Amino acid sequence: MTPDLNDIPAIALDWHQKGTGAAIATVVETWGSAPRPVGSQLAISGEGDIMGSVSGGCVEAAVVVEAIDALDDGKPRILEYGVSDDEAFAVGLACGGTIRVMVEPVGKAIPEDLLADLVARRGSAAPVAYVVNTLDWSRHLGSLEDHPERFRSDKSGFDEEVFVGIHNPPLRMAVIGGAHIAQPLVDMARACGFAPVVIDPRETFASPARFPGTPLVHDWPDEALEAFGLDTRSAVVTLTHDPKIDDPAITQALKSDCFYLGCLGSTRTHAKRVARLEEQGFSPKDIARIHAPVGLDIGSKSPAEIAVSIMAQIIQSLRQG
Repeated sequence: MTPDLNDIPAIALDWHQKGTGAAIATVVETWGSAPRPVGSQLAISGEGDIMGSVSGGCVEAAVVVEAIDALDDGKPRILEYGVSDDEAFAVGLACGGTIRVMVEPVGKAIPEDLLADLVARRGSAAPVAYVVNTLDWSRHLGSLEDHPERFRSDKSGFDEEVFVGIHNPPLRMAVIGGAHIAQPLVDMARACGFAPVVIDPRETFASPARFPGTPLVHDWPDEALEAFGLDTRSAVVTLTHDPKIDDPAITQALKSDCFYLGCLGSTRTHAKRVARLEEQGFSPKDIARIHAPVGLDIGSKSPAEIAVSIMAQIIQSLRQG
């Protein structure tokens, strides 16, 4: 099986198991306008092949040399590079910065079974943390319960001498109703790293002509969302204005761990929605999870402007809780 070209742990494991050798370089700290954020990774094979990036091209060559040396001596290391203004400008930065990069040879510093476990958990969309104590170079995999704030903010980094690398499942968005607002919203979702799907039993609305390249589901929303498998990396937006379609989706979302639920409609419409949910036995705490009227109040008028307000609120919920 060919690894996803964005899945650096899987690529490194594949190279190692094929006998070429592999090391993983990870950005563990940054200062100033560093080219790549903490957690960014580069896989280096024993033959000098690379995949990924730790600096956008500024220091990759130097990291590859260190990685080959690490494969020879079997020792991990932390490297520090200052990115000059000229180098920074070459990769589109306004000014220079400094990065620290951890280099770990697979099968020597990183046990093969530990890396295989990490790859398997990532493949099953399970949230997992790769934890390294840089004093004794011990390693283990952590869970959502171990580092809830880091998973919520999607932020790798140091806790004193311990580096915690966050590997979150993909971000997903379920849009209920193929309304005009949904069209720009799914495009914005993709641009922000979400995998969107449009759910609408009305095939005229959720059609390939209206949503080219977007997965479309024509099942009833509660059934569709159950199959979708809402999790802590999922957002749900209801846009139909029709309780027969929106309410089953809202009910399913409130029973799930989705991090965001937003519902289109006026304050008056939402009050009626709340009354229906209360009749179904949902508590005030449950109902308070709903963002309604949906989106940040930025004075949006057009479908695209409303989509901007929705996307902004989703990101705010994801990053700030």
